[in-house]
Amino acid sequence: MNISGSIKETRQQVKEWKKQGLTVGLVPTMGYLHEGHQSLMEKAKKENDKVVVSIFVNPIQFGPNEDFASYPRDLEKDAALCERIGVDLIFHPEAEEMYEKDFCTYVDMDGLTKELCGKSRPTHFRGVQTVVSKLFHIIPADRAYFGQKDAQQLAVIKRMVRDLSMDIEIVGCPIVREEDGLAKSSRNTYLNQEERKAALVLNRSLAEGKKAIESGVREACKVKQCILDVIAKEPLARVDYVEIVDFSAIEPIADLNMAAEGEILCAIAVYIGKTRLIDNFIMKINS
Repeated sequence: MNISGSIKETRQQVKEWKKQGLTVGLVPTMGYLHEGHQSLMEKAKKENDKVVVSIFVNPIQFGPNEDFASYPRDLEKDAALCERIGVDLIFHPEAEEMYEKDFCTYVDMDGLTKELCGKSRPTHFRGVQTVVSKLFHIIPADRAYFGQKDAQQLAVIKRMVRDLSMDIEIVGCPIVREEDGLAKSSRNTYLNQEERKAALVLNRSLAEGKKAIESGVREACKVKQCILDVIAKEPLARVDYVEIVDFSAIEPIADLNMAAEGEILCAIAVYIGKTRLIDNFIMKINS
């Protein structure tokens, strides 16, 4: 397994594989890899001849008061996991390699980025789309793998690829959870013991929302209230948002039956102490 911080070297290596007729899978990450990332890499390994993992904490997707400086990093541990799984190349550039001093070109979109995380993190998805677009140009892979935990990000990347006619398949993969139900996240390391226990309220509240839908509730406001009622019982929790949207458009809907393609996303963002955590479920609605 090779580790490269060079755009030129990485591009040349992937182009060489493509010349040989080999398929390439890309797993974009910000590092500090966990079992969720591992599931993406394993799927990429099964479906492609070669696998590239990018490890880059992207500065332009963090707001001015967010956790860019403190975001956990451990390249040695990440590389060991990648090697165990059989990753062929890690692309690990410095920010200066990805962004020239006079960098001023961004990828942005209307619509899908305005709700959910886009409300409280208004520049976040512009940064995500820009870096992912750059990665797709540097690493001309056949497929790229993203986790459902970042469901809005998954929808945004799929739409960007469609709208800009990018020649790559986007593969969404299920949320990986701890045994007690907490969604795997690099930011879970910020939680102390008391906060870690309190964080279980995210999955617990979503379970109540799902139960309400399965029992026949179709008014979004009633489902959201079920979720909010559970979160309200946890003193360490502070709600950023609880929303139900049409998954195809990331637009709020009042009646779950009105989802354009019959699929809704129920997504939440909750602060546990100072740590902002997200979770969700995607569900097909039968009228």
